[in-house]
Amino acid sequence: MRYKIEKVENGKQAKEFLLLPVELYKNDKNWVRPLDNDIENVFNPEKNPFFKHGECVRWLLRDEAGRCAGRVAAFVDRDSCHLDSYAVGGMGFFECVNDQEAAFALFDCCREWLEAQGMEAMEGPENFGERNEWWGLLVDGFKPPVYQMPYTHPYYVPFFENYGFKDYFKQYIYRTRLVMESLDRRMVLMSERLLRNKDYRILSYREMTPQQAKESFLHVYNHAWNLDVHGVGEMEMTQVESLFKMLKPVLDPDLLYFAYYKERPIGFFIMIPELNHIVRHVNGKLNWLGLLKFLYYRYVKRGRVALGLIFGVVDEFQRTGVQGAMIKRFCEVIIERKGSYDWLDMSWVGDFNPKMMHLMEYIGASVSQTYVTYRKLFRDDIPFCRSIDKEKHKD
Repeated sequence: MRYKIEKVENGKQAKEFLLLPVELYKNDKNWVRPLDNDIENVFNPEKNPFFKHGECVRWLLRDEAGRCAGRVAAFVDRDSCHLDSYAVGGMGFFECVNDQEAAFALFDCCREWLEAQGMEAMEGPENFGERNEWWGLLVDGFKPPVYQMPYTHPYYVPFFENYGFKDYFKQYIYRTRLVMESLDRRMVLMSERLLRNKDYRILSYREMTPQQAKESFLHVYNHAWNLDVHGVGEMEMTQVESLFKMLKPVLDPDLLYFAYYKERPIGFFIMIPELNHIVRHVNGKLNWLGLLKFLYYRYVKRGRVALGLIFGVVDEFQRTGVQGAMIKRFCEVIIERKGSYDWLDMSWVGDFNPKMMHLMEYIGASVSQTYVTYRKLFRDDIPFCRSIDKEKHKD
């Protein structure tokens, strides 16, 4: 083989792992260099709580001249790897020169390590953490990504598929213009009817205490999510505290909404200003110069796009119109602010979630980018079944 694999075991190798994409995408105007800390924290046991119940390893690929030609990571989450009838590990942060031999060497390395951990399949590319970050391979819509979503070379797609990875589920980024006319009239009427019932309330973050918001988020998250899906685990208050601490520097109180029924939290819609229009100017670093640039592009050269990060409604209330009521309230507030945001991007809508896809149609949104999470089975006797087909079978 023309390539050599080495495990990342020291700071020099970790820096090469971090900087390889800078070289691979240097001529691609669509690529946005992530913040270094956003990537490094994934592999830091003191920063990433998934190390408490999982393992992670990284590798570099070198060519015959010793140059770095690829990278990849593999991980096992002991809390979720046995959710299927077979054990599933993860791989991600894949980057590689345009050479299938190099790509296959990286895939083989992941497979061998995962099999040694008792895994019978691998899923990826994905994150050693929550699904809303660094998850999926871009297959359509090769334009600048939204914050903390990957942008990858088109030639990666045949690498995965030729190796035997199969489409396990798709994730969509939706975009809509923030005008009331974009909202489906049926959704508007349903929202208005819901809010005439005094048992329901929609509050913005501006109208509540931070502690109330955190407690409401925790309750809804642990009652709205399908915890039988890889990458989705029950949250603890410490994780919620960490999430809100992370959001604090960019938080706009008119971009977070919570729904209540008789004082019970039943839904949330968490948005932030879309940050990649800022991140592209700081070259990965939030040092003093990066912070100055961040503040300038955050508050002076403001972006016009809001990014929907997480949308959750407790299952028994999903057909009441609560989702539409939160979006309608958000649109009304933004229009009152005289168009501080012109567009809404909705990140991470899975094709196994038809309710959310239908909601996107109701708000006039269309697919802007498509990602695929692939799965590679290690044994021929394991039947492959897409995530959406498993959900149908459950129903």
